[in-house]
Amino acid sequence: MSKVVVFDHPLIQHKLSILRDEKTSVKVFRELISEIAMLMCYEATRDLPLEEIEVKTPVAVAKCRRIAGKKLAVVPILRAGLGMVDGMVSMMPNVKVGHIGLYRDPATKEPVKYYFKMPADIAERDVIVVDPMLATGGSAAAAIDFLKEAGAKHIKLMSIIGAPEGVARMQEAHPDVDIFVAAMDDHLNENAYIVPGLGDAGDRIFGTK
Repeated sequence: MSKVVVFDHPLIQHKLSILRDEKTSVKVFRELISEIAMLMCYEATRDLPLEEIEVKTPVAVAKCRRIAGKKLAVVPILRAGLGMVDGMVSMMPNVKVGHIGLYRDPATKEPVKYYFKMPADIAERDVIVVDPMLATGGSAAAAIDFLKEAGAKHIKLMSIIGAPEGVARMQEAHPDVDIFVAAMDDHLNENAYIVPGLGDAGDRIFGTK
């Protein structure tokens, strides 16, 4: 079974309190989404392998460690996931970025892929899928289905707020995918919104509410 990591760092929790506030402006909301993603990136990449190297400083030779040639990709689920990309890319400038666009079929209620563009070598990369809200888990599970079909083998999911229903669905569909969230909220309401949540993340990021 996959692990679920809930972040309790004071900086993340402080920013999350502002993010939830209905009075927070689009500008500040967008900045906070990026900043929280950047902070969460530290923990989500904690298991990257390191190798020892020697670096000549102005004084002497230092034994240092660097990431051991690991290839990474960040994959946002459109559209809200785009808000998390810049923060992660600022931490990992050489990371490649794929995109997955999904919509829900009104008849079947199942996610349908309308856009899928990945780095050519996605099968060789560790992938971090990003989406601010893990609500029902349907979109996240479908996105990871499509990634696995494309050959991706090592995948993580990073969301800012999760619901128990979404975590349960993800763990059932993809028990090999670890989940990282900044908060685990109480439940979903009748409209599948996370409670207490923060509303529609996409609308608040792009000012379309």
